[in-house]
Amino acid sequence: MDFRQEFIEFAVGQNVLRFGEFKTKAGRLSPYFFNAGLFNDGASLNRLAQFYAKAISASGLSIDVLFGPAYKGIPLVAATAMALAQQGTNLPYAYNRKETKDHGEGGTLVGAPLTGRVLIVDDVISAGTSVRESVEMIRAAGASPCGVVIALDRMERGTSSLSAVQEVERDYGIPVVAVATLEDLLAFLGGRADLKANEAAVAAYRQEYGVARG
Repeated sequence: MDFRQEFIEFAVGQNVLRFGEFKTKAGRLSPYFFNAGLFNDGASLNRLAQFYAKAISASGLSIDVLFGPAYKGIPLVAATAMALAQQGTNLPYAYNRKETKDHGEGGTLVGAPLTGRVLIVDDVISAGTSVRESVEMIRAAGASPCGVVIALDRMERGTSSLSAVQEVERDYGIPVVAVATLEDLLAFLGGRADLKANEAAVAAYRQEYGVARG
């Protein structure tokens, strides 16, 4: 089993990835729900970070600094930096505050200076707001965003014919690396007799709302 399938198995086991009927922000009835906020203890965060590190290594991206957007990206970027170091790649990391600090070191950025090629570490991309704000901060610091890494790409149309992930790739000219995608989820369901009943509903949802991976 490759790490993408392992990740989905892990997410299902942690009840982070659930099946049923869930209403999305767009008002769609989705047959599955993914909530990365439920990786909320030391062991699960550590394992999640190992998967992020594997996806980053597999991407082949050249990276100088990791950046985690507040708030969800902060524990993710710190844990991912540790996981990468354990795999032999020691990278500096930084994150931002939502509020500007006017004492001490000041400013909104914490951690390593943003220089060179910066990878944004986040949980998912829905509206792309977090990515846009991160790109602006990275560029304002004189560095270059080189990509975004997320846990799951739903491969689902947003307000246009493109997914939120594809819109980020188009608007900023940077790749989005997902630990797993909806296609990986479908492949996983097809191989699990106990979950196979969900495969048809997820496939139908993909048929109705999905985008082709171009």
